[in-house]
Amino acid sequence: MNDIIKSSFDALKTKQFWKEFSIITLGMLFTAMAIYYFLVPSKLIIGTVSGLAIVVSEVLAAVGIQIKVSMMVLLMNIVLLAVALALLGKEFGAKTIYASLILGPLMDLCEWVMPYQKLIQPGTTSVMGDLCFDLMCFVVLLSISQALLFKINASTGGLDIVAKLINKYFHLDIGDSLTISGFATCLTAFAINPFRMVIIGLLGTWLNGLVVNFFTATFNKRKRVCVISAEYERIRKFIIESLGRGCSLYQLTGGYTGNLETEVQALLTQEEFANLMEFMRREDIKAFVTASNISEVYGIWLKPKKFRF
Repeated sequence: MNDIIKSSFDALKTKQFWKEFSIITLGMLFTAMAIYYFLVPSKLIIGTVSGLAIVVSEVLAAVGIQIKVSMMVLLMNIVLLAVALALLGKEFGAKTIYASLILGPLMDLCEWVMPYQKLIQPGTTSVMGDLCFDLMCFVVLLSISQALLFKINASTGGLDIVAKLINKYFHLDIGDSLTISGFATCLTAFAINPFRMVIIGLLGTWLNGLVVNFFTATFNKRKRVCVISAEYERIRKFIIESLGRGCSLYQLTGGYTGNLETEVQALLTQEEFANLMEFMRREDIKAFVTASNISEVYGIWLKPKKFRF
């Protein structure tokens, strides 16, 4: 127990902790805004725990039991968080617990700052004046949040946990996993919504999966960098010692000069690639450099150390 407490306090002192803490908070603010301003007023049921919470809240309200959607989201997340801790690890579970705990308060903050009732278009239950526009705004905001959190081994909670389990054990893209986990939730909307709105919800769930896959590929984009230089040893040392990445060396023959050359290849993030180019410029290293985008990396790929709970 003392070791766990000590490691937690050590994590608080790291830049990485506060960076990921800020990302989770920002991502959950996007989620809270998406739910409060676009899901709650229109009663659109998308394949999320928030959509399920809306259904349950409406059904309970019909029998005289009033529970706010934010509270219902919190209660449902408690059960799923226990599953996350047991099956997805302490780091994922701890980050997701924090994300889940702040979702309800952030929705209440949105209500305090700008109640959605002031934004609803006259004669509608829609902030944008059209359900389809509400759906698109919700999907974009939520997908950005989900992709940000999945990138740092966290989630917004709820059905994202189910999607992460599908992703882990069945090796599907995370967006496809979200679509599968969300369809059942959408079907519960028949309890409170007409057929047309249920179909819109199913389409929204499908779009959410597609958009999450897009943002995930964008956020996880890597650079395959190839450098040919007489000073390849300095470049190799910088990649390994300063960037903390691995690299490969290849012997080749120049087609024009016929000289033997050495090529350095490495997979880098966009920021690391920029640091490498800055190093070569600063040190006046003459080189021929090519770089191409890679959206997925499998197998062993060294990563900078993250804080652990």
